Amino acid sequence: MVGVAARKPIDPAQARQAVVAVAEWIRDDAAQTPARPEIAAAVRLTARTLAHVAPGNSVEVRVPPYVAVQCIEGPRHTRGTPPNVVETDARSWLRMVTGVGEMAALIDAGKVTASGSRAGEVARWMPLFPL
Repeated sequence: MVGVAARKPIDPAQARQAVVAVAEWIRDDAAQTPARPEIAAAVRLTARTLAHVAPGNSVEVRVPPYVAVQCIEGPRHTRGTPPNVVETDARSWLRMVTGVGEMAALIDAGKVTASGSRAGEVARWMPLFPL
């Protein structure tokens, strides 16, 4: 049997630092857009934090082009399109993660799509890094 590589441990301090580095952009529509590597770090570290604190494979969270993670306990998805998907852009994801925006409001605004009966459970874990 081939072993699966262990996921790199999440450093909460590093994730918080990445979020703080882009906090002005998260909060303020008029703020200058941070450099792509800064946005990528904040998105990837926060998404991986969600996967760590809410382990499982029943919901896939996608923040293209930066990251996709599976989270929340439940039936495992193995092939094709997952039945429970949350997809959003980087800024909307970071607004959810920091509590600047609520998932339901972002869905209503068309900034987040949530399909499947379990996708809404992601909101239970927010905010991960309150600003």
